[in-house]
Formats: sequence, C-alpha cells, structure tokens
Amino acid sequence: MSASTENEIEQNGSSSSKEAEKPPIEPIRLPTIEEIRGQDIWNNCGVRSVVSGVMGGGLGLFMGLLIGSLDNPIMQDTMTARQQFIYTAKQMGRRSWSSAKTFAVMGLVFSAAECVVEKARAKHDTTNTVVAGCVTGGTMSAKGGPKAACMGCAGFAAFSVAIEKFLDRHN
Repeated sequence: MSASTENEIEQNGSSSSKEAEKPPIEPIRLPTIEEIRGQDIWNNCGVRSVVSGVMGGGLGLFMGLLIGSLDNPIMQDTMTARQQFIYTAKQMGRRSWSSAKTFAVMGLVFSAAECVVEKARAKHDTTNTVVAGCVTGGTMSAKGGPKAACMGCAGFAAFSVAIEKFLDRHN
C-alpha cells in the first residue's frame, strides 16, 4: 500500500469512529391527550394553589409534630412520666395544627400570587418569585400593622429569591 492510501484509511477510520460516538437522533414525540389534559389542569391557578396549600399543610403538620415534641414542660421535675407524655402529646397536637394552618395559607397565597403574576406577565422568571414573596410576606404579617407588613414583604421576597437561586430554577 502506498502512503496516501494509508492516510485515507486512517482518515476514514477516524471519521467513522466519530460518527459511532454520536448518540442517535431521537424523533420528536408529540404529547398524548392525557399529558395535554394533565398540563392544562396543572396550569390552572386554582388547582395549583390548592395543591400547594395542602402540601404546605402537610409540611406544617410534620414541623409542628417535630417542634412540639421538643418542647419541655416547665415543671418537668415534679411531673410523672405519664403526665409528661400527656403534656407532650397535647403540645404536639397544638403545635402541629397551628403550623399546618400557617404553612397551608403560606403555600396557597404564594402559589396563587406567583401563578397570577406569571400569567399576567407571560414570563417565567425571578420577578414572579419576588412579587409572590412580597405578597405572601405582607399577607402573613398584616395583623402586625403596616410596618410589619412591609418588613414581611421584604423579608419573604428576599427569602424567596434566595431559595430560587439555591434551586436554580430560572437561568
């Protein structure tokens, strides 16, 4: 074989190995009717808000149980084991119900605000999160007055952006 024939074989061999390394191109798959209906249901702000509220309530229930179980009674030295158990169970129940309500409202308000802002702006970016965080923080702290509502707005908006950046949802 001549030198030019060997070079052609080497070039052809290397080009065919490059083609073999490339993954095959998969055809585009159109979504099924069920997938489209599922997306339409999830894109409804009411459905999304209720689901977020229920999930927030579940998280709050768990957090309340955890925090309530760590609460020690003041008169721990004078209480029997049974009294301590009853006290702790009641404390867990109170804390879990309170936390469940708070987290449910927080999830519902945040999700509703974010969804409405996203639909109004027709964009999916961090601005939606800032507005939703502000609305949620202001709503949750509104009982404390206007100053508390402003602080809640700013604090929850900052917290929401920090979580967004941490989760890296928007590039």
